Amino acid sequence: MRRYLICGALVSLCLSGPALAEDHIKVACGDIGPLQDMVPEIGNRIGTFKKHGLVVEPLYTQGSAESLNAVLSGSVQVGIAAGSFAVLSAYAKGAPVRVIGGTMTGVSDQFWYVRADSPIHSFKETEGKTIAFSTPGASTQIAVLALMDLYGVKTARPVATGGPAVTLTQVMTGQIDVGWSTAPYIDALQEGKIRIIARPSEVPQLRDQTVRMIVANADALAKNRDVFVRYMQAVRETTAWIYNDPAGLKTLAEVAKISEPVAARVRDEFLPKEATDPDRVSGLDEIMPDAVKLKYIPTPLTATQIKELIQVPLK
Repeated sequence: MRRYLICGALVSLCLSGPALAEDHIKVACGDIGPLQDMVPEIGNRIGTFKKHGLVVEPLYTQGSAESLNAVLSGSVQVGIAAGSFAVLSAYAKGAPVRVIGGTMTGVSDQFWYVRADSPIHSFKETEGKTIAFSTPGASTQIAVLALMDLYGVKTARPVATGGPAVTLTQVMTGQIDVGWSTAPYIDALQEGKIRIIARPSEVPQLRDQTVRMIVANADALAKNRDVFVRYMQAVRETTAWIYNDPAGLKTLAEVAKISEPVAARVRDEFLPKEATDPDRVSGLDEIMPDAVKLKYIPTPLTATQIKELIQVPLK
């Protein structure tokens, strides 16, 4: 009798099919900032990645440069919010990087500000002043240069200050004249401690430029393309859920550690849906001349190189 029970159990197991192992993928995210930085955690909470047979491990970094370096070293498979200049530079140098999605097109999530008591009231008044950006090659550097060009500012000095939190400290203590920040770091703005003097969205050519990207390690992508295809499908579904499901706002607020009213302002004013579309990568033709001018790349990439680098949407 025991033999028959064992056989029956084996037959039942075979008929039910083999258990499918989930693929593990590590994702480098900046300290909770742009919406796509929050997608791995939110996707894990609502089960989107599990649905696609993935276990996603978000690893938080000090910013886009660190995230990109983690991808290039192979310690993670995916990096979020890598600055376009830095990505172009890494690829031109032969580094193993591919673009599989967009983090932010346009720069509606960023703003430049001064202390509430500052005598500076517009970006035109920043001549001879220090203006913050995050790290070399990041989208914030692109934005500062574009704003200086737009307003004809010649003598301001762009300074790499790091992330929004440390930049705010430098502004409030008088070390930097003009700071930068991004959603969801708007508490000081809500409290009236700072005033916005410029938004990069004022620059026409930036509105359709993808300034931050989702990148993959090229070697890992070549070996396990299906894993990345499923990852990006889950990213699309999670992003859509954040905007379309009433529970999306509540979860966004929880992950960003902000109130729901602030989260609503962040999502609607600073992170419009079209800007965070993970399948949208555009405006590289406008970015490349500046990348050459600032010596991130020696010459503009060819059409063949762009086709190899930009693999969006990933299939």
